[in-house]
Amino acid sequence: MLFLLMISACKDTHFFLYLRDCPYICTVNKNYRSKKEYMIQHGFVKVATASPIMALADPRSNAQRLYACMQEAYQQGSRLLVTPELGITGYSCGDLFQNNQLLDTALENLTWLIQKSSEVSGMLTVVGCPMALGGQLINAAVVIGDGQVHCIVAKQYLPNYKEFYEKRWFTPASDILPQSCQINGQTIAIGNKPTVLRTPYFNFGIEICEDLWSPAPPSTFLTMANADIIVNLSADTAAVGKHDYLKQLVSQQSARCIAGYIYSSCGNGESTTDVVFQSCLYIYENGRLLAEGKRFINDAQVIYSEIDIQSLRNERRTNSTFSTAMRVHQKSLLETIFYDVQPQDKKLPQASLTRFLPKTPFVPGDAQSKTIHCEEIISIQVAGLANRLQHIGCQQIVIGISGGLDSTLALLVCVEAFDYLQLDRKGIIGITMPGFGTTDRTYTNAMNLMTELGVTIREISIADACMQHFEAIGHDPSVHDITYENVQARERTKILMNVANQMGGIVIGTGDMSEMALGWATYNGDHMSMYAVNCSVPKTLVRHLVLWYATHKLSGATKVTLLDIADTPISPELIPADENGNIKQKTEDLVGPYILHDFFLYYFLRHGFGPEKIYFLAQYTFAEDFDKETILKWLKIFHRRFFQQQFKRSCVPDGPKVGSVSLSPRGDWRMPSDAKWSAWDVDIDV
Repeated sequence: MLFLLMISACKDTHFFLYLRDCPYICTVNKNYRSKKEYMIQHGFVKVATASPIMALADPRSNAQRLYACMQEAYQQGSRLLVTPELGITGYSCGDLFQNNQLLDTALENLTWLIQKSSEVSGMLTVVGCPMALGGQLINAAVVIGDGQVHCIVAKQYLPNYKEFYEKRWFTPASDILPQSCQINGQTIAIGNKPTVLRTPYFNFGIEICEDLWSPAPPSTFLTMANADIIVNLSADTAAVGKHDYLKQLVSQQSARCIAGYIYSSCGNGESTTDVVFQSCLYIYENGRLLAEGKRFINDAQVIYSEIDIQSLRNERRTNSTFSTAMRVHQKSLLETIFYDVQPQDKKLPQASLTRFLPKTPFVPGDAQSKTIHCEEIISIQVAGLANRLQHIGCQQIVIGISGGLDSTLALLVCVEAFDYLQLDRKGIIGITMPGFGTTDRTYTNAMNLMTELGVTIREISIADACMQHFEAIGHDPSVHDITYENVQARERTKILMNVANQMGGIVIGTGDMSEMALGWATYNGDHMSMYAVNCSVPKTLVRHLVLWYATHKLSGATKVTLLDIADTPISPELIPADENGNIKQKTEDLVGPYILHDFFLYYFLRHGFGPEKIYFLAQYTFAEDFDKETILKWLKIFHRRFFQQQFKRSCVPDGPKVGSVSLSPRGDWRMPSDAKWSAWDVDIDV
């Protein structure tokens, strides 16, 4: 096995390790934090896609308009620009493609554009152009940059629709003879296989319009040859329903290939003799739409976004299906071209992050998605609990109701499960266990909720039992330390377990995923149950689910109760209330805001990001909410607690997974309890 080690001539040292044409980039200079490089440092590559107004069969005008798009993309710090199919001539030239004058003029103006690309140094542009190769003509994508041609790729699949009959003019890539051509004084080899271009920052492959619509798109094999990004030069026509289908197609291919996908289609200026071109511009990342242009616009447009190469590569590494597909298709290895961009970053304008990052990544965004996802999440929880009850033949469950968010969601799931199984809700024994820190507000909400939902209510105070225990172990009850708190938590769990034995039922756990991530649970206290319905629901989503349930499924007094519970400060209520009877012990004052911790948790678990990148993303996302010092403080606490508290997660009860992230030690998260966190406890400049 051959290892080739290359050291770039960039400002900061990088190592490029190529193993079977698979690049891995490792920054070895820990001071690699110049402002111009912060995007690249964290794996983001600024990309653009453009649709200029077309001057049909006028290569000179088209080249000038393409260059205007190049200048605009360059000023935004883009490293890759994609332009439409046959953009030098226009797509709908018809039999003019068989005329030497058009082909010669196209080549002349492509040469001019290549030369002008030296003025936007550090950026690659993919341009569409017809190219004559002896007795064959290809529909080509030409990669240019820094005054050179770096690659020419021919379209593989040529449509033969009634309105488009490309086979009349062009030869598909599979039928061309390997040869070379002269452009701008360069000799460029042209092969008949797809090509992956590799740069120090990202790899990309090219397909052209119809290629995407084929049963086996080239992008499928390009990504298995380690292309991070697929670019598509297209000429897409409008038809009723076609736009939505096209977006689904691009989104699904991006997700299936775990890749970025940049799509550019021509629009205004193309022939409208029989069809209308709609100027579709998309930038996708792993199925997610990052940016979209306007259709039917009477102007040129360039759209931008940032593709997270680091995230894509991490996703591929952890996706066994993707790696298996690479091995299965290893005999179909593609011709690859390595092009070291070596961008002149002193000239390249500084790029800025523009993509949208939600503050609550676990919570669905738009109203329609919220309703669909909330219904599905609760349905998963209900199905899991119902199946467990049926499997063990149980018709009684015991649940502690505190008047807080977690126990409220768990109770709603229990009620839905009993209704689903057509069981009497009286089989749900809700127990409220007031203690030293219980406030009137949470106690009242707990009692009201159980009454309104029609479950069996039991009230068992823990005060006397805890005082007896304090005396037995010799603890001063005026000392409100961890012993004082955990005695109460374990007493409550003991009551629930014993009542479950008494009633022939099981205890339903109420703790959520955020609490388990931070270890904010008493070992063998609220940490333990017989089935934990909230185990993969983070705190921000718990609140959202309760609010959604209140506004969409309830009315009257029950709705009012749920809304007040959602508005109550999060607290274990293990410390006595203040002089006004209000909650004194607020969880987020002690461990930090859950909106930050859930953000950290998502990018740590779902994308495998390190602390520097998470800190960078959090600064960008929460700029108006928290200062840099606050974000860094809680990020350090997150990593420390996450590693220290793994021993609690190693023995958690069963419970249903509802999303892409879970901490179950039996499946999703397997980590030794004694792993060190020193590598994550890094010093970050604020």
